[in-house]
Amino acid sequence: MEYSVIQVLLVFVVTFIAAIDQFSFLESLYQPIVTGMVVGLILGDVTTGLIVGGTYQLMTIGNMPIGGAQPPNAVVGGIMAAVLAISLDLDPNAAVAMAIPFSLLGQYGVTLIFTIMSPLMSKADQYAAEANPKGIEHINYLSMCLLGLIFGVVVTLFFIGGATMGTAVVNAIPKWLSAGLSAAGGMMRFVGFAILLKFMMTRDMWGFYFMGFGLALVIANIPALATPALLILAFIGFGIAFWDFQQQTELKGAVAIEDGGEEDGI
Repeated sequence: MEYSVIQVLLVFVVTFIAAIDQFSFLESLYQPIVTGMVVGLILGDVTTGLIVGGTYQLMTIGNMPIGGAQPPNAVVGGIMAAVLAISLDLDPNAAVAMAIPFSLLGQYGVTLIFTIMSPLMSKADQYAAEANPKGIEHINYLSMCLLGLIFGVVVTLFFIGGATMGTAVVNAIPKWLSAGLSAAGGMMRFVGFAILLKFMMTRDMWGFYFMGFGLALVIANIPALATPALLILAFIGFGIAFWDFQQQTELKGAVAIEDGGEEDGI
């Protein structure tokens, strides 16, 4: 499938902005569920973009950097998964699996930027001592532009290459390998949730987990509710979380008032 120069440039711009957002803007524009939809809009297949983005989001939901170690990059991987699925007409799960090597390239790109910018931290300290905020801003802008440029170039080059020779490569892949990639991509979403549960799950949360699992089974088996099941569950989860927040806030306020009264009595 042929794509115009404008579409290629738009994919580059989206990648550039998402790369910067991951470490600087922090507006969640870099999340695969967002970039998948935007790339799908650019390439003319929003539905596939959302499916791929959601699948990749579930896979990476438990990934987090620990110290200097960076997980496979969600920006490059998520965008390339959408590009591969739409431009090569791949199964979304297979596209997610095939995008893993690209996410590793993004990981190396982040590590490269961190390495390049490390010597400049002493310069930033000097600017701080001199009360020179402009100098610190310039260092930040440099790091953002370099990261966005590296990510944009990686995605754009493979996007162009995939559009020209990807069809031949996909046709050459045996059916058993394609089926294996689809199965692997399908399992990755569960791995992401497992990682998330490992870090976040506490004894107090297991009741909500089983309640949500039961509600998902019930709602998914009601034909009228099956399609918006995730949205319904999201509203229920938000309602429970908001109620718990209110209860905790009121409890802390009551404790503070009680402690204040005791102090006044003393």
